[in-house]
Amino acid sequence: MRDIEFPDQLLADQRALDQAREELSALAAPLPWSVEPMPGWSSDPDRDRGYRSERPDSPGWTPEQLQAVTALRRRVLELSIAVSTHPYWASVTEGVVEARMALKRRAHEKKEEAEAA
Repeated sequence: MRDIEFPDQLLADQRALDQAREELSALAAPLPWSVEPMPGWSSDPDRDRGYRSERPDSPGWTPEQLQAVTALRRRVLELSIAVSTHPYWASVTEGVVEARMALKRRAHEKKEEAEAA
């Protein structure tokens, strides 16, 4: 699959999608577990599933955090649609999954090349 030539825009959109997903993950990781303020809880392992499950109180997200996450989710959705509906895919008659994986690998390789430079 190394010899596949992807359109520049498709490759750029895949790289942008990967970047937006990374940004969303980094933004969401430190956020409270609940968007809205919620009390914490703890399960009883004897009564529930055999193990304790807990969550601390959640202060909820600030309006700025919600706006940032919403904007990044929207960007991820737009880029996902752009990549998956690109006209290039209509020309792929066999090995679509392999071609999709090759696109992802190629985008990742391009990112590593740019970081090394």
